[in-house]
Amino acid sequence: MIEPVTVPLDQIVELRKEKLQKLIAVGINAYPTAFAIDSQISGVHERFANLETGVIGEGVVTVAGRLISRREMGKAAFADISDVSGKIQLYFKTDKLGADSFKLFKELIDISDFLGVTGSPFRTRTGELSIMVEKWTLLTKSLRPLPEKWHGLKDTETRYRQRYLDLIANAEVKAVFIKRSQIVSAIRAELESRGFLEVETPVMQVLAGGAAAKPFVTHHNALNMDLFLRIAPELYLKRLVVGGIDRVFEIGRNFRNEGIDRNHNPEFTMLELYQAYVDYHEMMNICETLIVAAARRIGADIAVPFRRARLFDLLKDATGIDMKPMVGTGELTKLIPQFKLDLPMNAPEKKILDHLFDETVVKGLTSPTFVMDYPAVFSPLAKAKPDDPSIAERFELYINGMEIANAYSELNDPQEQRKRFEQQMDAKKHGDDETEPFDEDFVTALEHGLPPTGGLGIGIDRLVMVLANVDSVREVILFPIMRPE
Repeated sequence: MIEPVTVPLDQIVELRKEKLQKLIAVGINAYPTAFAIDSQISGVHERFANLETGVIGEGVVTVAGRLISRREMGKAAFADISDVSGKIQLYFKTDKLGADSFKLFKELIDISDFLGVTGSPFRTRTGELSIMVEKWTLLTKSLRPLPEKWHGLKDTETRYRQRYLDLIANAEVKAVFIKRSQIVSAIRAELESRGFLEVETPVMQVLAGGAAAKPFVTHHNALNMDLFLRIAPELYLKRLVVGGIDRVFEIGRNFRNEGIDRNHNPEFTMLELYQAYVDYHEMMNICETLIVAAARRIGADIAVPFRRARLFDLLKDATGIDMKPMVGTGELTKLIPQFKLDLPMNAPEKKILDHLFDETVVKGLTSPTFVMDYPAVFSPLAKAKPDDPSIAERFELYINGMEIANAYSELNDPQEQRKRFEQQMDAKKHGDDETEPFDEDFVTALEHGLPPTGGLGIGIDRLVMVLANVDSVREVILFPIMRPE
């Protein structure tokens, strides 16, 4: 029987425990170690796609999955089982199974149990491919019911805290995470085809560099020293280019001690890559190629070429103000009240410009747009343009009003890098708590020679949001950070 939804959960659990004891009493192992299948459910559908109504397919199949529904009709029963590839209908019949086996199924098996079945495929009068069950095996006895089938699992908190229930109840959720895996696979394959080497760099770092963000701090007892969960792998990857690995990438977790919203989770996945002898223009080409490859892998459509626009041109178009000559003069502060920015009057210029851009430009960047040429003073790891030292050879990619990627022509002058780090330290003294630390070892690496290099970072979570058409980062992270219950 399917338990009515009015039955309290604790009573359902006790009833299922009683059934478990009855199964044990008749010699059935409710938790066997393995079960040999010959196909996933999708494979059965493919193999017998042309089977006609009323015809029994040649041979038998053996599949396994979770029981997700059942309909009893006297001496027969229909049920559905599902695996990661799909679902299929089963037909249990007394004269096929034997009275004892059918009775055990009817009385002691519940929705959410795992079953293995062997039988012959056939197509019902309604055209549904099904399996005439000749033998069934209990693979796992579930002690708790699934979420109510007719409404699925809709409560957002429960969906994120108990993602396993979300995956069972909502097929579209499982589809998003399959797409996520395919997107990462497509990116990795494209980079490997271009001669890039995948590496792993430290997640626990002595200095949290490579981005402007607050780190998480941990402590190593044996060495009695504080360490930081990385905010970016950038400085280690560039050390590898110094070492002669001239095409390198990493796909891994970063951690930033920041707020949580639809676009931000403190733990997130980034792709970072570096290629010697190219600049940020080539990084735009690679970025576009990777995103197109990822989109094609999951059957999504994205128009190319991506738009290219300069930061200060976009700001001027949106506000009527040429902000480029205002950087470094203190004039940006006057725009805080004018545009009603949620910032104190002593806010760092970088934050003022970021907020102005977010408030006036970002919402309009729905189609893919490379926003180019940021102030060099706000880009301490990027190379300045030869014809305009105030501007960095840097871009950010925006799609659907979200920053998806960030890239530079990498600064490889060690003396200039030292100067930039010193400027960052001065900014920190004046209240900017999101600055680059002074990484002396990285400067030493640059002194050994970093060739001209382009670098690119792509936020995997946000890219999946765009390509899978979901509106929250929590929909693409299997286990997002949650407040304690």
